[in-house]
Amino acid sequence: MKFYFCGSIRGGRQLAPVYKEIIGLLQAHGKVLTEHLGDDQEIISKDRILTDKEIHDRDLHWIVDSDLVVAEVTVPSLGVGYEIGRAIHMGKPVLCLFNGGEGQALSAMIAGSKDVEVREYGHGQVLKDIVTTFILKHTRLYKQ
Repeated sequence: MKFYFCGSIRGGRQLAPVYKEIIGLLQAHGKVLTEHLGDDQEIISKDRILTDKEIHDRDLHWIVDSDLVVAEVTVPSLGVGYEIGRAIHMGKPVLCLFNGGEGQALSAMIAGSKDVEVREYGHGQVLKDIVTTFILKHTRLYKQ
């Protein structure tokens, strides 16, 4: 399987270690097209040399090419919201992961959407279980 992972880049990198963990979980099941999002140095060396249009076009191509989209949505990001909207429009299954710790509020446009699975992982649920369940659910759907 091919995965498109999205998380905040320009909106804030405070969850980069979590992004790296999620990417590792996805890599156990297939190829992550955006594996560079877990490493700030990779972003600096790769994405920062591209134009905004080149990043946009590349990332849209990756969404088209992906089987599943997984988004970490705790840190608000216009880009992540845009990617989720485009993935929904393309009919891609989308998992939105949210750490609902103190003071965190998820956008109603994500929380209220019937077209995404939202899973909160900050209250005892393990990321691995959430990600694995999502992948297995959609792997079974593809095999039918």
